[in-house]
Parts: sequence; structure tokens; C-alpha cells
Amino acid sequence: MDDMLCDELLQEILPRIPKSLPPPPSSASAASVSLVSKRWLHLYRTSKTSLSLRLNPDDSTISSLTSVLSHYPFLSSLSLFLLSSDPTVPATITSPPAFYDRLLFIVSAICSSLKHLRFLAGPVSQSSLFSLSNSCTFLNSLTISLYRPLYFNWVVSFSCLKELSVYVSGFYGVDDCNRESGFCINEELDAELGLESLFLSGIGGEDYGVGWLWRSSKRLKKLKLKSCEGIGDGGSFLSFAKCLKGLQEVEIRACRSIVNGVLLKLAENCDSLYSLLVYDGGNREGLHHFISSCRCDLQKLDFRLPLDLRNDHLSAIGLNFRGLSTLRLQSCCLVSGEGLKALGIALNSGLEELALINCDVVERESGLLATLGQHTRQLKKLDLSYNEFLLDKEFISMLVSCNCLIELNLRRCAGLTTVSMVSMFKNCRKLQSVDIMHCDGIGAEAVELFVLNSPQLRGLQVEENKVSDVARSWASHKLIQIVS
Repeated sequence: MDDMLCDELLQEILPRIPKSLPPPPSSASAASVSLVSKRWLHLYRTSKTSLSLRLNPDDSTISSLTSVLSHYPFLSSLSLFLLSSDPTVPATITSPPAFYDRLLFIVSAICSSLKHLRFLAGPVSQSSLFSLSNSCTFLNSLTISLYRPLYFNWVVSFSCLKELSVYVSGFYGVDDCNRESGFCINEELDAELGLESLFLSGIGGEDYGVGWLWRSSKRLKKLKLKSCEGIGDGGSFLSFAKCLKGLQEVEIRACRSIVNGVLLKLAENCDSLYSLLVYDGGNREGLHHFISSCRCDLQKLDFRLPLDLRNDHLSAIGLNFRGLSTLRLQSCCLVSGEGLKALGIALNSGLEELALINCDVVERESGLLATLGQHTRQLKKLDLSYNEFLLDKEFISMLVSCNCLIELNLRRCAGLTTVSMVSMFKNCRKLQSVDIMHCDGIGAEAVELFVLNSPQLRGLQVEENKVSDVARSWASHKLIQIVS
């Protein structure tokens, strides 16, 4: 059989094998390909275009990384992290700076076809990025961790770069000039970058090099800020305002000290924003001013502001953003049922996605969900997760009005029972994706009933011990993916 399959055919087949499959009975998965033969292993590696590796921060990693990457000659996407680190945060510095530069040099030397690189093994010097730009000329997405002081004119050398994510890891000395590039790292260049998406984490007010990045990024469509105490330029927002005009999406996470200034500048300078997310640190006055004075046709609002979002903000949203299609609120404990009801009435069935995650008002105020359901009949996505004391009666009172739902998230709604599951498949015949993980009141019998009676269901997240053999068999027959 092996001899009958030519290399070209195997290279077409192997990338289509799923990485993992549901519990038995199952067929081969990607993990078992290497066990067939050395030929299959070689062809599997050469057919892979994406790879993610976790590294040990020691000298042996240098030689092992070189060996591993040499087996994957056609990578277009590569992610590198430290073995015990969270890939969403910058690595703790455990090795000398030159160690991480050497790792990046290996990537530059071997993976010249990269289009996407996430290098979070450790912070690199900014001069090492010039070598990367010379080798990986097609790179359009780059995620890195940098030392202070920050300079960003190296971005000019990445001619195809559209997405840049930078984590700031602290202070370390830096050379003033780079021989390969022909100009100084801290030199102010007159350039207009092609960046469309920018993520910055850990920026402070004294990071003056960020000012050049703001002034040179006039094509930005997406901006994400996380754990920033400033926006560079010594606290001045003049340079920052230069990049705002064409922004469409903004995310601000844990940036309490600058969120007021950012929202003020957005209201003044941005006219194309359609999505705003603010998590873990807001400013009541600044938020209200933005909502009341924003000229944009906002489509999506996503807030996690336990101490900053109030009813007056909801009223302003209802008045100024009547075209809103997505509203997501998490842990917003200072809003009342009356405020949410008034907002639902003001939006008048325009909402397609609603999330009230861990909002105690959902559990506290009887009749709230029923009223919301009556005024949001076009909802396609509903997320009521982490409302542990939500009861069947309140949930069902909303469900009977929301017949267009295709996605429903009820994770950790421990108060719901079989009664809710029956109502779901009776009232929501279009449901495709449902999450009922950690819903203690829902058992195996309810899950089986739901799988049998949901004609459009394609994905279900539920504990494995709640999936009976009958439910699993029907899920396989109806092409429903069950994730535990």
C-alpha cells in the first residue's frame, strides 16, 4: 500500500489528517503519521506549513532548534515560546540577551519563507531584527518581546509587514547604530508604514520611541493596548492622534491610567470605528464622553468594567448607537435591570449578539431576561455564561422569544436543568453551537435528548461523562463535534 502512494499524493493527503480525533472508535490522526515509516515522517514534515514549539532556556536549545527547523523547509508560520511560560504574556528573562538573539538568528537563517512569526521565547535586541528583515522578506505578521529603550524605525525594513505585536520586557543597553541597515536605531526616519494592525503591551509614558511609531502608522485599522501606563512621548497624545483616523477596531485592556485620554482622542479624531473593547480599567467620565460624542457608526461594544459601567452609560449607548449589532458585558455589577431593559428597548431588535457574562443582575432581577428577549428577537448569538444562579424559569422566558439563535453559551450556569435543554431544542431549531460545560444541573439524559432533537447542531461543548454511547453515536451520524 505504501509503495502505491507517490510522494506528491501523500503530501496532499497528510496535511488534511486532523491533529486529534474524538475518543474511540477512531481512525488515524496526525500524531500517528510518524509511526508508519521514515518516508511518511519526512513527507509529513515537508508538507507542514505551520509549527509551534516550546523551548528550554539553555544552551542545548541552540543546536536542537537548528536541527528541528531544518526538517520543516516550507514553514510559513512559526511560534516559539519558553517551555513553562504563558504564550500570551512576555517571557521571564532567564538567559542573557544574546541567547534570544541567537535563537532569532537561527530562525532567520533557516525559515526564509515565513509570513507569520510569534517569537516569545524571550526579548530580543532591536538590532537583531534587521537580520530577520533581510532573510524573511515576506513576513507580514510579527510578534516579539523587546527591551527598553524602545525604537521602532527597524519596522521600515519589513516591507510586507501588516501586523505587529510588541511586549515590553524591561531595560537593557542598546547599540546606537546597526552596520547592516546603514542608519542608527534611534534615528528619526520620515516614513509611512504599511501596518494595519498594532498590539502594544507594557508601554510607559517615557517610551519616547513610540511617538515615531504613532506618527508613521497612518494606515492602522486595528489597535490593541494592554497593561500600558502611557502612550510614549512623555505623556503627550499629539503623536498618538496621528494614527487614529482610519481605525476600525480598538481594544484597551488594563490601561486605567491612559484610557480616558485614548477615548477622548478617539472621539475627536476617528470617524470609522465600528468595534470597541475596554477591559479591566475604565474611566466613568471619559467613557460617557466617548459614548455621547463619538461620531462613528459603532457596531460592537465589549466591556468588562465591574466598577466603571453604570446605567447612564447604557442610556447613552441607547441614544447614540442605535445601529449596534453586538453588545458584550462582563462582570458589570453596577448596572441595574432597568438600565438593561431600557437599552434593549432603545436598540429595538437590532442586536444580533448579546453577552451578559457573570452579571449578577441577570440572577437578581426577575423578568429582566423576558423583557430583553421580547426586544431582541433577531439575536443569533447569546452568552449567559458564569451566571451560576440563573434558573430555568428566567432563562426559558427569554428563550421563547429568541428563535433565531445559532450560538448559545451557558458555561457554568449551574442552576439550569433538563427543562432548559428541552426548551432549547423546542424553541431554537437553528442552534449550531452550544456550550454547557460545568452546568451541574444538566445530566447525560438531557444531553442525549438535545443531541437527538437538534437538527442544525454542529458543535457541543460538554463534559465527557455526560455523553452517553447513544448520544455519541448520533453525534457521529449527524456530524456533530463534541468537545470536552
